Amino acid sequence: MKKYDANFIFVQTGREEAWAKTIERMQGEIARIGGKVLNTEDLGKKPFARPQQKQESGTYLTIRFELDPAKVNELRARYALIEEIFRLQIIAIDPIVELKLAKQAAEKKARAEAAAQQAAAETVEA
Repeated sequence: MKKYDANFIFVQTGREEAWAKTIERMQGEIARIGGKVLNTEDLGKKPFARPQQKQESGTYLTIRFELDPAKVNELRARYALIEEIFRLQIIAIDPIVELKLAKQAAEKKARAEAAAQQAAAETVEA
């Protein structure tokens, strides 16, 4: 099993209930072919840099999942049948890069906590 990010753009999302069902449907397609959804990130509605097929903006969604590499093309084919999807990009996650990014995030968090503690100590002294 390998990790992937599926980045979706939807143009007509409708109401909140319909959007929740759309997200569930995208996750369901992954589970249906034997994948495992790790997390889902709703990035909200954003304007396009320039109009695409007479559309000014879209709603962005990213799903991180694990799937057998042999089944990725099957997943793409299943998503191609869904009319609501305006754009789709599936990217394989490099475990080495992911590890480096996690390490950098942990270091940044540690620096921020240290700075907050130092600021708190200076406030107490004053």
